[in-house]
Amino acid sequence: MIAPRIEIDLGKVEQNTRTLVDRLGNRGIQVTGVTKSTLGSPDVARAMLRGGVTRLGDSRVDNLEALKEAGIRAPMTLLRAPDPAWADRAVAVAQSSLVSDLDVAYALSAAAGKRGSDHGIVLMVELGDLREGVLASDVLNLARIISRTRHLKLAGIGTNLACRSGVIPGDDQMQELSGIAGLLSGKLGIPDLVVSGGNSANLNWALGRGQVGRVNDLRLGEAILLGADPLTRTPIEGLHHDAFVVVGAVIESIEKPSSSWGTAGHPALGVVSAPRDRGTIIQTIVSLGEQDVDARGLVPPTGITVLAASSDHLVLETPARMVAGTEIRFGVDYSCLLRAMTSPFVAERVIAAIPAERPTSKR
Repeated sequence: MIAPRIEIDLGKVEQNTRTLVDRLGNRGIQVTGVTKSTLGSPDVARAMLRGGVTRLGDSRVDNLEALKEAGIRAPMTLLRAPDPAWADRAVAVAQSSLVSDLDVAYALSAAAGKRGSDHGIVLMVELGDLREGVLASDVLNLARIISRTRHLKLAGIGTNLACRSGVIPGDDQMQELSGIAGLLSGKLGIPDLVVSGGNSANLNWALGRGQVGRVNDLRLGEAILLGADPLTRTPIEGLHHDAFVVVGAVIESIEKPSSSWGTAGHPALGVVSAPRDRGTIIQTIVSLGEQDVDARGLVPPTGITVLAASSDHLVLETPARMVAGTEIRFGVDYSCLLRAMTSPFVAERVIAAIPAERPTSKR
C-alpha cells in the first residue's frame, strides 16, 4: 500500500451533497459544489453532481480545465476573478465568473467576443469581511455598465463572508444583499439573477428560521467534503465527517525523554516548541510533514497525540511502541485537506464510488 496517501470515500461525498441539497432546496436555495480544495478532482465533482448540485465552482482556471478535460459538462463558475491575461482560458471553461473589477470584466468581454459567445458575470458585493467585492453604493452603476457591455451577461450578484476577517453571515448581510438584488432586478429588468449568499459558513443562517429573501445560491465545499461547520469546526448533524482520511506510515517508535536538552535556537520551520518534562514517553514518527499536510489540522486516533511536525516528520506520542510500517489514519480539517490534495507527495486513493449509508447517530 502506498503511503502517505489521502483516501476519498465518494459515497460519503455524494451523501453529504444530497443531504445539503435537499435541506437547502426546502429553503429555495441551490448549491454550487466547490471543488477547489480537492485540486479540481473529477471524481469528487461527479459525486457532487450525483448528489444534486446545480453547478460546479472552483477558484483556479487549471482545475476547471481538468474537469472539462475529464469530460464533465456541467455548468462551471470561476470563483476567483481571473488575471486579465487569463481571460481567454477562463471563458473557454467557465460559463460565469465572480468579478468585482471592471477591467477584469472588460477582458472577459473581449475574450468571449473572440469565441462568439457571452460570459456571465456575478458581481461581488463587499458586506464587511473585506476580502473582495464592490461597495454597495457602487453596485447599481457597475451592474448597469456590465449589462450594457457586449458579450457580457449580468448573471447575478454575490458576496463572501468569514474567509478573511471571520465576519459571520447573518440576517443583516443577507437582507442587504437581497435588497440590492431587488434594486437591480427592478432597475435593469433582470428578474432571474443568481444571488449567491456565500460559502459553507452561511449554513447556520440558511438553515435557520430567518427569511431567505432573494438569496438562491450557496457555494459549498467544506460542508460537503468534511461535513463540518467552518465557523465552529464542529460536525454537522446527519453528515459524514470522515469522507477524507490521511494515512501515514510509522518510521520510528522509541522510548525517549519528553523534554529536549541542550541550548535551543530556532527550529527548521521557525516554530519554537518547549515541551514540558513528563518523564519518558513513547515517541513515534510518521512519514508525514508540513510539506504534505497542515499538521495542525490532523485529527489523530484516540490515545495518540500530535506533538510536533517538521517539513518531513510528524512526531506523535503513542501509548505503545509501534512496528515500522504500521499505518495510522488521521481525520483532517479544511486546511489539512487543501494541502494534502495539492501536495505531489500525497497519493490519492478512491475507496468508494457508490452512495454511503446515511449516518444514524447524532454527532
